[in-house]
Amino acid sequence: MAVLRIGFLGPSGTFTAQAMARFYSGQDYEGVPYAEIPELFGAVATGEVAAGVVPVENSLEGSVNVTLDLLVRDPAVVIVGEVILPVVHHLLARRPGRFTRVLSHPHALAQCRAFLERELPGVVREATTSTAEAARLVASADESWAAIGTEEAAERYGLVVVARAIQDSAENETRFVVIGREPASRTGKDKTSIAFSLRHDRPGVLYAALGEFARRGINLTKIESRPARRSIGHYIFFIDCEGHKEDAPVAAALAAIIKMSTFFKVLGSYPRWE
Repeated sequence: MAVLRIGFLGPSGTFTAQAMARFYSGQDYEGVPYAEIPELFGAVATGEVAAGVVPVENSLEGSVNVTLDLLVRDPAVVIVGEVILPVVHHLLARRPGRFTRVLSHPHALAQCRAFLERELPGVVREATTSTAEAARLVASADESWAAIGTEEAAERYGLVVVARAIQDSAENETRFVVIGREPASRTGKDKTSIAFSLRHDRPGVLYAALGEFARRGINLTKIESRPARRSIGHYIFFIDCEGHKEDAPVAAALAAIIKMSTFFKVLGSYPRWE
């Protein structure tokens, strides 16, 4: 049996790599790192990898907009699974000392804002493509540089953990989605993600759209909007609901929303993470 090639936001040592390891635990797979999320989407779309794992939202900082935008735009990719991962950030360095620069992914820097302002005021904060890339850069840089990242990244790049669990909230979690080319099979414990834009020719249309779920007893687990990249006032709505798109109540709700929409896409129906 061929080894699955699974793309992830690399390099090794990122939270995305941890999410991949959890989702594919017990399976024979090879992790293939990509530096950017669009590059990973392209690899999945062309079949360079069988699937990919990308971050989609964080409990502190909200959605990863580039992931949402690509899920809408890429016709070849669908969500086939999800992983919810507790996120614990550490301050990493070659050795303890006084630091002049802290590197990490923008979301990690934002999630540790209180610690940085309290313990490292005035220190330059520099964004990198991933937490692991920050650790890699710090490993070969001046000793006054530090990174925010995982314990795995510290071990991989020969760094020490200077301060543990520096994130602003102990309940920090990131949700990752697994993307592929073929829809996931129905399991009975599923979630469906959709994106749509509504017509503006009658009042209360969003209320009516949400009512299609409520009247059928369908629980919504997420709702948010993003600019539709047109004129002001045009939005794409993102909804996650419990159930599979082939379940009769969900199918009926989606059919009703399609009639109200100028744009509609099922981003995927897939097993809920438990």
